[in-house]
Amino acid sequence: MQTYWASQSPVTDPGPAAAAIDELPGDPAALREASSQLVFHFQTGGDFAENGVPAGRMAEINTRYADAMFALVLDRGEPTLTRDRPAADRVVGCCRDATVLFLALARHKGIPARARIGFAAYIVPGWLIDHVVAEAWDDAEGRWRLIDPQMDSGWTPEVNGRPVSWPDLTDDQFITGPRAWQAARAGTSDPDRHGHRDTDLAILRGWPIIADHVVRDLAALSKTEMLLWDRWGKLATPGWMTPGPIPEPDAAMLDEVCAGTADPAVSPNAVAALGARDGLRVPEMVTRFDPNGAPPQQADVSQVLAARGREP
Repeated sequence: MQTYWASQSPVTDPGPAAAAIDELPGDPAALREASSQLVFHFQTGGDFAENGVPAGRMAEINTRYADAMFALVLDRGEPTLTRDRPAADRVVGCCRDATVLFLALARHKGIPARARIGFAAYIVPGWLIDHVVAEAWDDAEGRWRLIDPQMDSGWTPEVNGRPVSWPDLTDDQFITGPRAWQAARAGTSDPDRHGHRDTDLAILRGWPIIADHVVRDLAALSKTEMLLWDRWGKLATPGWMTPGPIPEPDAAMLDEVCAGTADPAVSPNAVAALGARDGLRVPEMVTRFDPNGAPPQQADVSQVLAARGREP
């Protein structure tokens, strides 16, 4: 079953960068170290000018495919993935991009790996900040291991008195969208602690962002690794973009989705069946919003869906 996640998706296919990946060790921890050197975070990486990153590179945040990101990285400085990279030699991106690049590395090495969309407890104490990490299959231990492909190994925060290990996050350090939804529905987690702490946008905090991350996580499990500012189906409906709970019929549907996807042992067939539902299925055209402030535009993601017809 895990082998489904060992092959590349159209998003994670590294293209010509495969030769550079061959130079890397094949264990997930080493690949995580490599991926943590590839992305300059567009919000938290620091001042662009002070880090030698031209302001015009902000447009790179909309780069969808791993092969294009690798091309930008390998064109900057020594063309290898085995070295420490200063900010100027990285691609401008976010947690989603570091995860996509890690998936490309891991899958090229034959390691089953997939993206998980959810919330990190280690970024801002007391808050569950929206974040994207990876899961890689640990064959020796027979379990999925949560891995943060972005964070610098020199930073060692704690959650509930336990240091965070970037190659092996615990369930209280990173909460997937489905588990966050279940906890909020059960009343054991405050919805308003989820998302962005300092924002006036309803879709970036509380119930709307938890529901959003259930749907994005489902797409990611389907090897459909979308940009975080793509919106489609239910994600584009008014009831999902305003403060307060999600409409109950939709909430009941998300309960059913989470009953499957909250379990790391969910099968590819179960994921495919859930992802085929109306309002959840990713269409060939989505609305892409732009963190740079440009007007929303329609984006053709048919290439992203090229693997849809393959049997899990």
